[in-house]
Amino acid sequence: MPGKGLTPYQGKGRCFGEYRCKKCNRLWMSANSWANCGQDCTKCNVRVYPHKQTPLEKPDGLDKGDLEKEHPSSLCEKCKQLGRNCRSGRF
Repeated sequence: MPGKGLTPYQGKGRCFGEYRCKKCNRLWMSANSWANCGQDCTKCNVRVYPHKQTPLEKPDGLDKGDLEKEHPSSLCEKCKQLGRNCRSGRF
């Protein structure tokens, strides 16, 4: 059940999010999803909030964060709020 915020997850840590742009219908997933923070669609450049969020590191391994993969900070609302990459450091 979604929380009262902009996203289903209302915790303090990072989680796994599933996104769908309402403008172009583009789908993507991110292990850098946060409560009440969106990501910008690379195609439309509009802010998109996740429609589904789950804890990281599920047993099947499908939503583990890949720290080798580049995180596009310029598209991440949390990175913009922090003024740095949201994957580095403590929050």
